[in-house]
Amino acid sequence: MTLVVKPTVKSIKEYAYQAIQQHLKKTVKWETAVKKDEDPEGLHQMRVGMRRLRTAISRFDLVLNLPQSASDQKISKIASTLGKLRDIDVVKETLETLYQPYLPPKEQKVLATALNVLGKQRQKALSRTRKTLQGEAYNSLKEGLLLWLDQPIYKPLASLSIEQVLPDLLLPEVSSFLLHPGWLVGTDIIDADVKVCINWPAENIEQELTTKGASIHNLRKQAKRLRYQMELFSDLYGESYAGYVAEVKSIQDILGKMQDSVVMGEWLEDVFRSLEAQLPTLTSLLRENRYQMWQQWQPLQERYLQTQHRHSFHLMLTRKSLPWCEAR
Repeated sequence: MTLVVKPTVKSIKEYAYQAIQQHLKKTVKWETAVKKDEDPEGLHQMRVGMRRLRTAISRFDLVLNLPQSASDQKISKIASTLGKLRDIDVVKETLETLYQPYLPPKEQKVLATALNVLGKQRQKALSRTRKTLQGEAYNSLKEGLLLWLDQPIYKPLASLSIEQVLPDLLLPEVSSFLLHPGWLVGTDIIDADVKVCINWPAENIEQELTTKGASIHNLRKQAKRLRYQMELFSDLYGESYAGYVAEVKSIQDILGKMQDSVVMGEWLEDVFRSLEAQLPTLTSLLRENRYQMWQQWQPLQERYLQTQHRHSFHLMLTRKSLPWCEAR
């Protein structure tokens, strides 16, 4: 008879502490590089670190007693400043690498004007970012969390084992994801039966993105929150769990690229008043990009509107799929 050794089960507070320590370390690591504006990758990494830190703090709020300087609202403001600078870098890189080389010479010159405008906007955003990283809110956040890590304070629930509460931590976020109205964009509902509208021409897709793009963008943000939370517990589940994390990431990436294209078009429209008149080739390329992203999105949309797949997602979190259950 083979002796099965049951894995050591950690408490909630151990996962909370580890997540905050890891993401604060990553955030602080890139601070100097961002201030010096050395490499766009540093800004990206610091922004991700801040976002994941925010997710960890907000999702473990029920067990943590953190300083007021580490509130979700204050972290959100700092992350937003980093995000605005990062968004400009993404627009600049995308225009320069994915679009400008494929434009006719005349349009390349026109686009160069827009890139000059973008450069000026970036300088303002960089100045705001540096001011934020030198300001009281950011430094109080950093110092407050470092002190907390040295002497952590928890609420009573923190002593419960992760085995007792893990599904309860994850299911509310999964439900918010699955019940988001963004899933219904580009669908028809007939007698409570949801049908994805397939084979739409590009014009219909553009109209849907114009009128309901905000809903898709919000679904993308919800997917990101869910993914970050699920990744906190990847070591506690098996391959099935990893597969759902990968799907959520794909949804986030596809919707993100679609939204980035819409935002880029709106920004260029503000610069040139009439984008199609000034940059017809670029306008066509942006529409084609959104069309392709839509084709990638619809199979995932259909999959997550299926009752069986939605139920399987929930069941995967609660059935005997955890390591300590599999060992029994």
